[in-house]
Amino acid sequence: MKPLSAALLATALLVATPAQAQSGQAAQQHAPQAAPLPQSTLDIAARLREQALADDTAWTLIESLTTEIGPRLPGSEADARAVAWAKARFEALGYDRVWTEPVTFPKWERRSESAAVLGAHAQPLVITALGGSPGGDVSADLVRFDGIEALEAADPATLAGRIVFVDMPMERTRDGSGYGKAGPVRSRGPSIAARKGAAAYLMRSIGTSPHRVANTGITRFDADVTPIPAAALSLPDADQLTRLLRFGPVQVRLALDVGWNGEYTSHNVIAELTGRERPEEIVLIAGHLDSWDLGTGAVDDASGVGITMAAGHLVAQQPQRPRRSLRVVAFANEEQGLLGARAYAEAHGGADVIARHVVGAESDFGAGRIYGFNTSAPAGQRATSDAIAEVLRPLGIDYLQDKGGPGPDIVPLAQKGGAWAWLGQDGTDYFDLHHNADDTLDKVDPDAVAQNTAAYAVFAWLAAESEESFGSAPKAEAP
Repeated sequence: MKPLSAALLATALLVATPAQAQSGQAAQQHAPQAAPLPQSTLDIAARLREQALADDTAWTLIESLTTEIGPRLPGSEADARAVAWAKARFEALGYDRVWTEPVTFPKWERRSESAAVLGAHAQPLVITALGGSPGGDVSADLVRFDGIEALEAADPATLAGRIVFVDMPMERTRDGSGYGKAGPVRSRGPSIAARKGAAAYLMRSIGTSPHRVANTGITRFDADVTPIPAAALSLPDADQLTRLLRFGPVQVRLALDVGWNGEYTSHNVIAELTGRERPEEIVLIAGHLDSWDLGTGAVDDASGVGITMAAGHLVAQQPQRPRRSLRVVAFANEEQGLLGARAYAEAHGGADVIARHVVGAESDFGAGRIYGFNTSAPAGQRATSDAIAEVLRPLGIDYLQDKGGPGPDIVPLAQKGGAWAWLGQDGTDYFDLHHNADDTLDKVDPDAVAQNTAAYAVFAWLAAESEESFGSAPKAEAP
């Protein structure tokens, strides 16, 4: 399948079903009904919550992955070391089974990149190539646009041989909705510019950092265009170009030594606690193991890997395994199109299997505190969701039945009919770090990581101990 666009991914994180939206306000105004869980199970969940708040396993894992492995560009030497790291850590954390599954994809490499203003106002620019860009060395005049719609409306004659510059700011939001609005600038902009005859493409980074750092991310060229060099500017540099254009034409040189280079096979790393009564039924929690190469991938997504690994580890320390199996996945190559998640869904998402994936949740929106919880469970099958919400409430997490959606790597399972849970992290500052060089360990708050781990441990335990369905059932995928 064609990878989801950035805008569609962001939308998937935020959209609730109509039934959930209708019931959301009422659900927040009264206490939930009793769950199909005994009080002893709820008591274990509450103890697990407090145990997780005092536990530093997640933080230690995040520190280890970002320090010992560092950035983990898919297909790089560090990718292989990260897979070995994850397998070894899972085995040390008390899981019953640990294995890997192959994920093969085209390998994109970044070797060198630079840009500069030429002429009377000569000066260097801070840029980074977009993933999927070809290499090239282009010197040409800029043509500026303030959004994707203006670029789409442009006369091709005005772009031929020039460098397109799209200067669209991203809105800072708690829930990440600003990313969805800005996403087409990266996902569609380069193809539009190439189709209209541009020689190269520059864009204002999709990010909110005031620092002089540029944000990378994947782009895909349409099959009917010849790819052109494409890069993102730091926000201060985008502003600088806009000011320079007031003085007249601006010529820029963009030099990228990047591109696709063969194929590579990485691996999803999977660990499982085997259910004591219904081992064939699976509750899945996940993060993704890969990262972009500019920082060390601390918030995107070493944090998610550490949080979910540690949550499963804490469940494993309970006196007995939950009824259902708990599966934790460190997905391969999320950054270039959910490729590990798609491979997993193909391998485990058949009609005879999808219903046994009872519910899935992914931590992939940084390391901010979780503020909201919801699931896709339909009306009449929400008693366990209600119970989870009550145990999460002391963590400062609200039951928001009109919010949420599947995390990115849960989307392929959800498209096949799998149920999802949403543990919504505060992303107000996330896009200060996302896909740029500032995504490093010092930006991760250990207390917030502990709160996240507590939430995932409670969710995992109660969902796996429950006998209630969350509504997973095979369905035909939309084209």
